[in-house]
Amino acid sequence: MTASGPVLSAVLGGLLAIVLCILPGAVLFRLPVLLRDRRAALASEERWFWQLLLSAIWSTGVALTLGALSVYSLPRLVTINAVLAVASAIAWRGGLRLGAAASKPGASALLPLLLVAFALWRFLPAAEYIIGGKDPGVYVNEGISLHRTGTIFRRDAIVAAVPEPVKDLFFTDYPATEYYGLRFMGVFLNDPVTGEVISQFPHFLPASMALGYAIGGVRGATTTVVVWAVFGLLAVYFFGVRLAGLGPAFIAGVLLAVHVIEAWYAKYPNAEVVMQTLVFAGLLAFSYATRDRDRYFGWIAGVLAAALTFLRFDGYLAIAAVAGATALLWIVEHRSPGWGAGLLVAASSLIAWHYYTGPMRAYYFQYGANLPTIDTALLLVAVGLAATLLAGVARRWIGTPLRTVTPVALSVALVALAVYALFIRRAGGKLTDYNAYSIRAFRGLFSYWPALIAGIAGFVLLAWKRFWREPAFFLVFAGFSVFFFYKIRVPPEQFWTARRFLPVILPGMLLLAAAAALGVPEGDARRRAWRTVIGVALLGFIGWQYTVAAAPVAAHVEYRGAIREVEKLAQRTTSRDLVLFEGRNAESDMHVFAVPMAYTYGRDVLIVESPRPDRRKFVEFLEWATSRYERVLFVASAGTDLLSRGVEATPVAFTPIKLPEYATSPWNEFPAGPREKDLGYAIYQLTLGETPPAGFVLDVGALDDLHVLRFRARENAEGRTIRWTGPQSFIAVTGLTGNETQLTMVMHDGGRPQNAPPAEVELFLNETPLGKIQVGIGFKDYIVTLPAELMRAAAASPDPAILRIVSSTWAPRDYFGGTDNRALGVMVDRVEIH
Repeated sequence: MTASGPVLSAVLGGLLAIVLCILPGAVLFRLPVLLRDRRAALASEERWFWQLLLSAIWSTGVALTLGALSVYSLPRLVTINAVLAVASAIAWRGGLRLGAAASKPGASALLPLLLVAFALWRFLPAAEYIIGGKDPGVYVNEGISLHRTGTIFRRDAIVAAVPEPVKDLFFTDYPATEYYGLRFMGVFLNDPVTGEVISQFPHFLPASMALGYAIGGVRGATTTVVVWAVFGLLAVYFFGVRLAGLGPAFIAGVLLAVHVIEAWYAKYPNAEVVMQTLVFAGLLAFSYATRDRDRYFGWIAGVLAAALTFLRFDGYLAIAAVAGATALLWIVEHRSPGWGAGLLVAASSLIAWHYYTGPMRAYYFQYGANLPTIDTALLLVAVGLAATLLAGVARRWIGTPLRTVTPVALSVALVALAVYALFIRRAGGKLTDYNAYSIRAFRGLFSYWPALIAGIAGFVLLAWKRFWREPAFFLVFAGFSVFFFYKIRVPPEQFWTARRFLPVILPGMLLLAAAAALGVPEGDARRRAWRTVIGVALLGFIGWQYTVAAAPVAAHVEYRGAIREVEKLAQRTTSRDLVLFEGRNAESDMHVFAVPMAYTYGRDVLIVESPRPDRRKFVEFLEWATSRYERVLFVASAGTDLLSRGVEATPVAFTPIKLPEYATSPWNEFPAGPREKDLGYAIYQLTLGETPPAGFVLDVGALDDLHVLRFRARENAEGRTIRWTGPQSFIAVTGLTGNETQLTMVMHDGGRPQNAPPAEVELFLNETPLGKIQVGIGFKDYIVTLPAELMRAAAASPDPAILRIVSSTWAPRDYFGGTDNRALGVMVDRVEIH
């Protein structure tokens, strides 16, 4: 590639960034409607924040809408944005200039600039989570697929094309669910006949990643989450300025940026960091709409709420809390964000209802099972509206008591619940330990006592002073805290559990803690010097705690190198190949490569469901596949038993891969730190044919994937390629002549601890016992005599003979500590049958 190639790509990417991420928001913010001079009078740094955020929301929303209509394309999106700009410029001519009403940049502009610079330094580079297997890879590949295919409602042609009699080799029917089966982890297969598939997660975040991919390729897609994290920090900061002032807002922003949860998820594709942005920007817009009666921001609050409905369904928790704040404000002070916000939320909810109960029904099922029916929900909304209107009519009698009682009652309830959860609540019955002790885990692993106490004190202090200025914040914070600390509603492992604290609880607590530490003077009063010194010292100590705890995470890039490795795999295949991948049931991770191969690189991909597929059906499938494709390739690592007398496998390539992966841990432990994930794989070309029998020789740990089953990952030991056996491991023996008399196995006990069970293996061939072997230290030959009648019968069968190895096992974690809990048998280096 010439030097002009990267330069041209950078220039085009920059132009796209302007058209997608700057232009539409600048136009929408500058429209001379709804008292624009009020917006112009905002601080210059906040004006830029709103223009950039509105651009992101607009372009993502348009991309999502076009994708839902299956007509998305980058040129179409660029055209829509250009038309918006040109039509607005023509309609208002020179009216898009803010003019003299716009305030000049001041010293305060340095604070958000410092936050942005610090965040980019801390969060970049993003995790290279292009592989599948968990939520992040689904989000990234779904976004890239939207860019490639133009739709979020796809039909995978290869799924539909697989002949009906052999579909169950690749897809399992789950009758009790809202979907047929899984296409990939995180991708539902709704109909195996048509190939209809749908992502497990709502599409707002993937739509934004489609924009990132358009601007910067695969790395642009994975880096999208960093952009949202920066928006989240700024949203927390600007709302914090409104809530408690510059000092607390800035320090809370810094603490948030150094905190381990933010440091992890700012790099790791997830919807929660986007929710943080939308919730706090929505709270800021709601504040302007209610306190300042700025109807423009009432509409913006509605737009942000509408975006939430297509980000995560539990975004309705924030919407419900803000609706409660609206009702209180209407009753007590006859204030509201305006009808525009309600109209947008109602319209988006109507569309969302069809979205979630239609194509996204598999995702919505878990919510729908625990929520009222739509008729009941509408009735509850109508009753709530009627009660609010009636209470508003009676505000002269109930307004003052509500004004006085609400902040006190909310503060007392939250403090009481916190004390109960921290000191009294116990697991038992249907209450699990990770739910009962969730706030204790949060305190012990993430917030620590100083910040938690300061946060609770800050809630009481600010609710007493400023509840009626920002009621939405207090209700949203309380709602999320009670909802998630009551039941965490996520698999109980870290950092997976910590994602629940990211959108509201963590940033809200830090804002409250900073406000409590520094104080919130009223009117023209200033903070006392001694209060400032003590507060800064306390917050500095909290920041030091967070920095130390997050240091390993800040230095870590999850799956660094994965983009390059997936690209290498894609380059080894073509669009004329059918690529089969080993399935999860083989205790293999190869399925994680299948998702980007299908959705990022557009290859025809299938995952073999069983580690031991039906051999007759597999031959039938291979007859069909070899007639349609130039090559049928199989990517394996752990071992899949699919060979038979009529199926040949020719090695194509072996690629060792080890990528950095952060450890996971139980809900009440902090992850130990980075480790290496072995994703090495071998590629075989599968063909129909029969190799003349010539005995059996297997170099275990080399190109052995189609012969071994239930072994551990390949390793190197003493210059040899080996695999550990598990409790039961299997070897598919091919090429037998019937004249074999001897089995030779080269094994090593692996240096197991003295107090571990002795290394013993018991051997069976086609379930005929061959004897037991005591395996000693060092690699040695162990020889077993084979019965002649058994070998003649095995050679006559069209299927491989199965050598079953039953091993006594031990787990390194039980003897040496650490996280390695594998049940290890013995090391096997070589197997020969002559």
